[in-house]
Amino acid sequence: MQPYFFPYLGYISLIKHTDVFILFDPVQFIRHGWIERNRVLKQNEGWIYIQVPLLRYERDTLIKDIVIDDSQNWKSKIVSQIQPYKKVAPNYFKVKDLIEELFSDDFHTIVSLNKHSLELICQYLGFKKELPVFSQMNLEIEQPKAPDEWALNICKAMTNITEYWNPPGGISFFDKTKYDRANIDLKFQKINLLEYNQKKTPFEPGLSIIDVLMFNSVEEVNLMLDNFELL
Repeated sequence: MQPYFFPYLGYISLIKHTDVFILFDPVQFIRHGWIERNRVLKQNEGWIYIQVPLLRYERDTLIKDIVIDDSQNWKSKIVSQIQPYKKVAPNYFKVKDLIEELFSDDFHTIVSLNKHSLELICQYLGFKKELPVFSQMNLEIEQPKAPDEWALNICKAMTNITEYWNPPGGISFFDKTKYDRANIDLKFQKINLLEYNQKKTPFEPGLSIIDVLMFNSVEEVNLMLDNFELL
């Protein structure tokens, strides 16, 4: 999976329930996706983006080469953007401490920031995960002939890989017959996203994991992460 910034619950569930989760970064960066930004609750209603500023880059720049613009005071801005949770969220101080622990380090690239943030979240939730970055693995793979062959060729280059899991949004993207021929069982993990008490109405679905952590205990979040089906 591409390295997302404080992603939604389903992304974290995929990390928890797979043996190896690789942060995939050798492809073109697409502006205004989920790699440099995500959504949290707005003070009154709706949601706002929290975002990491990036240095200027060419259109064909790869994810692995995207650099953070530290000339902007983005860390303090994000901390201030989550402050509205203070009045309503039972876990505000725990989550704020987690974010400030992350921000106490300096990161040059968006990949390094997202890798560390994801590992911190997993640690907070009680399951330690090491998340390898593809561009740093020195893994030799067959050159993909189609976009859906990246994951296939990575699986084939690694030892003892018998399954590949992907979010259900990729069902129409993957050619399952290619995976069957390589004896790789292609599965799609569909998480059941249920509403939780955001102390406001209407419920805002699909927000950053930050929102989930604000309103739910570690035990409750893990129950959410475990509530999925394989297609």
